Amino acid sequence: MGSSSSNHKAFIGVSSIFWLIWVSLGGISGDDFFIDCGSPNITKVGERVFVADNSTSRLLSTSRIILAKADSAVVLPSSFDSNLYRTARILEGVSRYTFPIKKHGRYWIRLYFFPFSFGSHNMSSAKFSVSAQESTTLLKDFHLDSGVVRKEYSLNISESQLVLTFTPSSKSFAFINALEVISIPDKVIPEHVESVHPQGDDDKNLWKQALETLARVNMGNQSVSPLNDSLGRDWVPDGSFLIHRNFANFTSNVTAVNFKAANMSDVIAPAEVYGTVTSLKVVDQDPRSKANMTWLFNVDPGFDYLLRFHFCDVVNLPPDTLFSVYVNSGLVSTINVGTAMPHQGAPYYVDAITRVSGSSNLTVSVGTPSPGDNVSPVFLNGLEIMKMSNSEDSLVLDPKSSSKKKLGIIIAGCVAGLVVILLVVAMAVVLLYRRRRNRLHVSHENGKDLPGMSGMDHSNIFSNSKIGYRFPLAIIQDATNNFSEDLVIGVGGFGKVYKGAFRDETKVAVKRGSSQSQQGLAEFRTEIEMLSQFRHRHLVSLIGYCHDQDERIIIYEYMENGTLKNHLYGSDDKPSLNWRQRLEACIGAAKGLHYLHTGSTKAIIHRDVKSANILLDENFMAKVADFGLSKTGPEIDKTHVSTAVKGSFGYLDPEYLTTQQLTEKSDVYSFGVVMFEVLCGRPVIDPSLPREKVNLIEWVMKCLERNNLKEIVDPRLNDQIESDSLKKFVEIAEKCLAEHGSNRPTMGDVLWNLEYALRQEGAGRHQSPQIHQMDRSNTGLSATEYTMGSMGAISDVSMSKVFAQMVRREDMR
Repeated sequence: MGSSSSNHKAFIGVSSIFWLIWVSLGGISGDDFFIDCGSPNITKVGERVFVADNSTSRLLSTSRIILAKADSAVVLPSSFDSNLYRTARILEGVSRYTFPIKKHGRYWIRLYFFPFSFGSHNMSSAKFSVSAQESTTLLKDFHLDSGVVRKEYSLNISESQLVLTFTPSSKSFAFINALEVISIPDKVIPEHVESVHPQGDDDKNLWKQALETLARVNMGNQSVSPLNDSLGRDWVPDGSFLIHRNFANFTSNVTAVNFKAANMSDVIAPAEVYGTVTSLKVVDQDPRSKANMTWLFNVDPGFDYLLRFHFCDVVNLPPDTLFSVYVNSGLVSTINVGTAMPHQGAPYYVDAITRVSGSSNLTVSVGTPSPGDNVSPVFLNGLEIMKMSNSEDSLVLDPKSSSKKKLGIIIAGCVAGLVVILLVVAMAVVLLYRRRRNRLHVSHENGKDLPGMSGMDHSNIFSNSKIGYRFPLAIIQDATNNFSEDLVIGVGGFGKVYKGAFRDETKVAVKRGSSQSQQGLAEFRTEIEMLSQFRHRHLVSLIGYCHDQDERIIIYEYMENGTLKNHLYGSDDKPSLNWRQRLEACIGAAKGLHYLHTGSTKAIIHRDVKSANILLDENFMAKVADFGLSKTGPEIDKTHVSTAVKGSFGYLDPEYLTTQQLTEKSDVYSFGVVMFEVLCGRPVIDPSLPREKVNLIEWVMKCLERNNLKEIVDPRLNDQIESDSLKKFVEIAEKCLAEHGSNRPTMGDVLWNLEYALRQEGAGRHQSPQIHQMDRSNTGLSATEYTMGSMGAISDVSMSKVFAQMVRREDMR
């Protein structure tokens, strides 16, 4: 390390000499640097010249380097810059690239990674961190199994040099295939931008923060190569981010773009971006509806994000066209085409900053401003999403560094004010004594003892609600070993879920709300109230809750076998379910949802049906869980509930998404997605697959159109499924995914058909008693009719009534 540091200092003193050498090599334009790491030769990518790595060795200070070349057997990525991945520089110790900077301002830093094996170094096993200027964390413990990754960052450089430090993790090494440092024109990134949801200040000073490009998307579902962008930016098609492409029109009219009309240049975005557009397909729908078009992106929670929306009217819209832009349901701006883009083809853009907490989903929508407005031809041309560095000057959320910082503050405080700390401790003892005394008066409306609280009095958290048991925080801490990380059994948008056990050995699942969760007190109360109202063998039971000391904790019965999702994919320690078990799990979940839809005067709409919210007990019986987003259905004289779109990407009902009109059929759509997830044994969205297979439902529908059913069935189910059972299962799942809710079956119809599909498996032999021994008295059906019935034999209304009776008799507790 000492040698490395001295080399680094020596370099700084003669950086001007190396600057002249660099210019003579032709590898820069102004302050632009292009390096093909590990290469002995110059590599051209379009008009950019990447200098041979050995000629730039003086820019690098390190203890040891290895120049690596890919074997001829390595399959290189098929892309415009594939030649950059033939070589790499392997860094076995802390290494620094130091670039002389003449012009202060913002710079792009682009890092290229493609792991291959070279001798004893398998780059897919490398693990390392990267920082800029020794203080800004760009990557932390970065690891890449396979494939190409191009990382792009933006920093405001106010010093005479830029230093990039590569630090291998313990017993590992770092590598880099290529890198760029490019000066950015001042007008590309503004100094201040308003926050959509202000956190203290109304705007943010971007010049003080580092940025990481998370998405740069070209609408119109067309890519724009860096070779066609004057600043070398890579614009990917929006199709894979767009929710339900069947509502979108893709249009291209690049020749209509007129930068002069807006006094702009292509440094903001190239004409190929402004000249392609994704617009909402106007269909026959209620003019009072609120139609939206939505894209969904996966981001890191806990950060602010800069978003740039690009607009350009290339189809000559009416000047009174009006639509709004939303981020995570928050209004960003309302666009008046005539005002914002007074000339056809004049580019226009809007910047905004938003905070993402809890969930890793970020949604961007354009739509009519409010119900009652005419449905406008809403559109978007391009979108950029950039993560902003946090208060620790990092683009990576590192719990360890946060903990160390807090520990340092505590230690410093102790040293500086021991007397004050002692006073605080004394006061804390008094408060704890009082709180402990108050906890002895917690009661339940029925006077029933809680597990582990025999003989105590109980009281209710919400005096006007019948919402079950309130647990003191101390008992929950005891049951979870003070929320030990070793007991974490799941993590969701609300927070972490812990396995717990009370002193009477009652096992529980404890869901603890995170302070950064987007699901707040409203969702917390909704779930408690929902679960307190209903008892059903296929709904996860509420045991209690805690709202002490600003904690939001819900306690459920413990489900031994976890989520249905983990038994389909994603968990090596969970056995894969056979076909009969999968069918029975679908039947159980359908019963729970059917009960929600029909078990009270007003339907309860779950709104977040997915395989991760279907849990399995010790006997693999399925129960529906997570009611935080649930919504009471419409009044008797209404057909829907108008509400903001909430749910999970991939499972969202397209009709609900575009109109914000929620019905029970929205749950039916989501359940149809789950059914194909069960049949195919793969995630709903899997970016690691070829583009045509990324979206499960789009891929399944294409296979069904080609009558290629065999391709979609989970290979682990080979020879397990009877053909009639498979046919019935796919038939009802496909009907669940109908574009319009009115064409989808009810959950009663779905349950009927799933039961029929199960009966085809062995014609009733080995059927589970709790599923099939239904009370058929007073149903109006004979045993023969029940066994042989189908959707065509009985009307939708009568079938729903029959199942409402049968399921309630069988499964209510």
